Amino acid sequence: MKAMRKLGFGLMRLPLVNPDDQTSIDIEKVKQMVDVYMERGFTYYDTAYPYHGGASETALREAVVKRYPRESFTVTSKMPVWAIKEEADLERIFNEQLEKCGVDYFDYYWLHALNHERVEVMEQMDGWGFIQRKKAEGRIRHIGFSFHDDSALLAQILDRHPEAEYVQLQINYLDWDSPAIEAKTCYELCVKHGKPVIVMEPVKGGSLARVPEAVDRLFKEYAPDASPASWAIRYCASLPNVLTVLSGMSNMEQLKDNTAYMQDFQPLNDEELAIISRATQAIRDSIAVPCTACHYCTDGCPQQIAIPEYFNLYNNLKQFPEQKGNCKLYYDLLSKNHGKASECVECGQCEAQCPQHIAIIDNLKLVAEAFEEVK
Repeated sequence: MKAMRKLGFGLMRLPLVNPDDQTSIDIEKVKQMVDVYMERGFTYYDTAYPYHGGASETALREAVVKRYPRESFTVTSKMPVWAIKEEADLERIFNEQLEKCGVDYFDYYWLHALNHERVEVMEQMDGWGFIQRKKAEGRIRHIGFSFHDDSALLAQILDRHPEAEYVQLQINYLDWDSPAIEAKTCYELCVKHGKPVIVMEPVKGGSLARVPEAVDRLFKEYAPDASPASWAIRYCASLPNVLTVLSGMSNMEQLKDNTAYMQDFQPLNDEELAIISRATQAIRDSIAVPCTACHYCTDGCPQQIAIPEYFNLYNNLKQFPEQKGNCKLYYDLLSKNHGKASECVECGQCEAQCPQHIAIIDNLKLVAEAFEEVK
């Protein structure tokens, strides 16, 4: 795998025309962002079958593929393992993805979000054999997998499938020592097996871009012009076995900031790492629900509850209590078109899909108590 700049454009939090419709991607704004990204020497685009309700791959085609020579950019996408009910689905979905992206091949392609259940599905459906065959046919240049489970399972996969060329992991300074995410342990397993790592959620769904005031002061005392997001992304990019770090950039401001400090990337020094350690503890003391807004939990919710949005409002309330009125206003607006937190029927499908292993049902009760004044 060739060396690349350590900032990838994650196409899962793109600007929207209608904030309530994840499929309403503002293509013209995305094109403007792509142009700046390319002008500054970055080339890596990460999409997937479910992102933006299925519209992300098409947005890639319109904003990038139709407008730039194929050899000038890198395209990644993923097999939606949970959607595979029979072996024929592998070929059907893969071909659909090529068409939606408007490409003849993927530079990187992997089995998406493997966990205990999905690993077994891919063994039964010969998912590994499928992506190896597509690589042999020239439809894929590099194969691997993204991972959302415990380190013991990761070790099993790496032992069983040496053909995997890389692993995509959730890594950020808040999750590095997390017993639920096990970012450090998983990273070290990849190092042991000689597998480069692609980092997802370096800013933890945006939560590390909006740090508590005390943490913001801590950062600014050392580097007044550096954004909180820059600390988070540089932290991940400083890990020696990291191939690239994905950022789900939602607007031009974020893109210009990220590309500015990553054009001439400088790894964190010892003093900066010490500051990160202090920031980590302060943030852990303030975050109520560690949601990254990936929206995996909302697919199939029978009550159509806006789970990530509600958790974001709840976290804002806990970090900035003086904003309660504003947070409740947004909650009331959201709940006009979505199920209320109190309407959760506790079916559990959301918790089964959550990469962060959040106790969603229990936390929705806290949201209801905060915003609906449930007695």
